[in-house]
Amino acid sequence: MKAKVYFTREITPEKVVELYRALGVQLPGKVAVKVHSGEKGNQNFLHPEFWKPMVDAVHGTVVECNTAYGDASGGVRDHTASHNRLLAEHGWTKYFTVDLLDAEGPDVVWPIPDGKVLKENHVGKDILNYDSMLVLAHFKGHPMGGYGGALKQLSIGCASRAGKALIHSGGKTGDRYETWKQHANAVEFPEAMADAAMSVVEHFKDKIAYINVMKNLSVDCDCCAVAEDPCMKDIGILSSLDPVAIDQACIDLVMASDDPGKEHFMERVNSRNGIHTIEAAADLGYGTREYELIEL
Repeated sequence: MKAKVYFTREITPEKVVELYRALGVQLPGKVAVKVHSGEKGNQNFLHPEFWKPMVDAVHGTVVECNTAYGDASGGVRDHTASHNRLLAEHGWTKYFTVDLLDAEGPDVVWPIPDGKVLKENHVGKDILNYDSMLVLAHFKGHPMGGYGGALKQLSIGCASRAGKALIHSGGKTGDRYETWKQHANAVEFPEAMADAAMSVVEHFKDKIAYINVMKNLSVDCDCCAVAEDPCMKDIGILSSLDPVAIDQACIDLVMASDDPGKEHFMERVNSRNGIHTIEAAADLGYGTREYELIEL
């Protein structure tokens, strides 16, 4: 059965809410709203003002997690204190209650008995305080994953610092310094992301929804302190209840574009085997690559 993916070419905060409403769901209870807060120095991330109407509409709490960067990365989101300072600098705490899910240990460990690479996922313990989740993704490229969308927000985005290390190392280590010495290969890494994402989907079951915004389409992620400027024109907003379908639809929209920058963008996706994350997630059975695109 094809998944429904809603799409609009108009990119405004109000259209984000409209695309969410099109899904016909009401996320229950306490809603965790997963965003990407943007690394210090990054120019492409979507600012809190853009997301505010959507977060307000679900009465959500913005959630983030610490990163697994080494100290030489230039990033500051790998420690709770500096991450909190950046959240304030970027304006998130001005508008929202923000919960760093893994600010205080111990992590929650979710088993993944049928994972392709991972046997468990480590997430911040605060995730257990929420009844449902809204995943707000800025769709763009990524220096290691090829692209970043809903599946990346579910996997690396929701993982604790130790969980991120496990994903990046293909399950070899939860030590953030060792993971860069034992980084997973171009098959293991996307499969590890698909595994980790599955554990979050299974936790929230049918109480989770996804919005991808195809704006500021750089080949680099919002986690990059020094990122390339966008190489393509903006495309639009998508929403779905299926994380696999929404990411596949975004890739297809890039491929269908007549923008000359798409070759550069897709070179990044393909050189990192990025589409294998979508393939692996579909194979694990928590989403489908077959979808109906409904333009609003």
